[in-house]
Amino acid sequence: MFPRSARKQATVPSPAAPADLPEGYRRLHSGFRWQVPQQFNMAQVCSQRWALQEDAASRIALRSYADGALQTAHSYAQLQEQANRLSNLLIALGVQRGDRVAIVMPQCFETAVAYIAVLQMGAVAMPLSLLFGPEALGYRLQDSEAVLALADASALAGLQLVRADCPLLQTVIGVGSADATRAGSEVHYTEALASASSQFVAVATAAEDPAVLIYTSGTTGNPKGALLPHRALIGNLSGFVCSQNWFGFDGADNAEPKAVFWSPADWAWTGGLMDALLPTLYFGCTIVAHAGRFDPQGALDLLGRCGVTHTFLFPTAIKAMMKACPGTPRRSVQAQFGLKLQALMSAGEAMGDAVFGYCEKQMGITPNEMFGQTEINYIVGNCAKHWPPRAGSMGMGYPGHRVAVIDEDGNECATGVAGDVALNRLDIHGDPDPIFFLGYWKNDAATQEKFTGDWCRTGDLALRDAQGYLWYQGRSDDIFKSAGYRIGPGEIENCLVKHRAVANAAVVPKPDAERGALVKAYVVLSPDVLAACGSSTRARADLQAQLTLELQAHVKGMLAPYEYPKEIEFVDSLPMTTTGKVQRRLLRLQEQARARGEADA
Repeated sequence: MFPRSARKQATVPSPAAPADLPEGYRRLHSGFRWQVPQQFNMAQVCSQRWALQEDAASRIALRSYADGALQTAHSYAQLQEQANRLSNLLIALGVQRGDRVAIVMPQCFETAVAYIAVLQMGAVAMPLSLLFGPEALGYRLQDSEAVLALADASALAGLQLVRADCPLLQTVIGVGSADATRAGSEVHYTEALASASSQFVAVATAAEDPAVLIYTSGTTGNPKGALLPHRALIGNLSGFVCSQNWFGFDGADNAEPKAVFWSPADWAWTGGLMDALLPTLYFGCTIVAHAGRFDPQGALDLLGRCGVTHTFLFPTAIKAMMKACPGTPRRSVQAQFGLKLQALMSAGEAMGDAVFGYCEKQMGITPNEMFGQTEINYIVGNCAKHWPPRAGSMGMGYPGHRVAVIDEDGNECATGVAGDVALNRLDIHGDPDPIFFLGYWKNDAATQEKFTGDWCRTGDLALRDAQGYLWYQGRSDDIFKSAGYRIGPGEIENCLVKHRAVANAAVVPKPDAERGALVKAYVVLSPDVLAACGSSTRARADLQAQLTLELQAHVKGMLAPYEYPKEIEFVDSLPMTTTGKVQRRLLRLQEQARARGEADA
């Protein structure tokens, strides 16, 4: 069940790797070999094989959690039966192998059913977030040429607004208990599934066949559709298991992991689908589904009540927990909520030592930071079980992946020199790395631009230290210069968040004629600090003036003098992506527009 290649051991160092690698890492990385069969289907390994086991009716695939309590448990037998019925229904509605099927649904049992059904019939699943408005939905449906959409009730109105602009979208199916009366749904989901056959013969897909089409947010221009093959799940596994501290495996060759997984990451994104839902099902374990809005205290309650052993939390989510539930030396958050965590993976942005320390001291778990992209997911990270994570470090290339920091010409950078984090098409043994996407949908030019020779560039800057750890320096378009100094926003943001009054922060350049740019911070204050000053406009203004001086002195005392924010703007919230990343780009554009306005005036 667990790739045998990960158990092989050798002592051959990887090319261009530092000589002082941690022994646990060296042993795993140098001996790892990929095993990719010619035929492979994500649905078969994530559901069908478990449904054929004797314990299929009792092995729980998914538990729903809502309103502060567990609601429903669904077995692997139920998952496969419902997927079979849905596959038959989709075929009856004209969906063919290779067709794109949109899935606009929250974390719930029906969403898991949808992915398994689409994948096992050889169609391509296209996740779409419920947060998308009509314009975002319309662009992706048109560009992908989707023929059918499975949608939650809350998405039907938006879909109806764009139907006229999507002539290839033949059918929209509303999914849920009240779908009989929903406008905009051509099919009654519950009745249609009940009348469909529960028997289905899965399509024999090649490992190289397309499986998932996920649109990346991008920094400029329209979103690009990254087309992932079935083999990408295999490429994910070494990183997933490492980041989850071996995911409950006890070391015995035939042992099955006993793990309960939950993450607030939306299953419509790579982080939720490829880092949570599918790998959990691959190992025959239980995933908890919660479709509600993220609440820091509610999330901690869920982790404890559901006995979650493994999780993936964005740094933004942990920051919110840290402010809402700080814990005390006498009674930690772990004790307060009864946490049973064996592993915590974090990704999306740099964690910083303040958040890292909270995880260790209050949640009782050393976090494993991870880095990847939709196109090449789960390639860098940590594994506390086998090598020591370092607060603020991205970690090292996960077993099987040949990761390097490269310059503009594609040459590997020297130790301590920042460059672009990149992944080679071939691993250290010269074998193809299965994690790679097939390319951008209908955009060969963008696909070619992603590569320099065999190196796939991420656009994220990092430097590698003498022990092989990577240290994130920011997006290539986040780094800026102020008075000749090179500024990386992550370190300043991490410093600001350590202050008792700060819930979150984003640092961007503000155009300045003399220095080129000033360091500017956008700061979100902690709820308790805001509550203390009341609703008085005067009191709030006085507080902000006081905190501006405090925060500037705070940064000056911890970082270089040129890094402190010359200007601080207090805001109610920061612009965020649906995957929990701060959108610094929007703040930069706002500063540029303000500068132009002042110049014009």
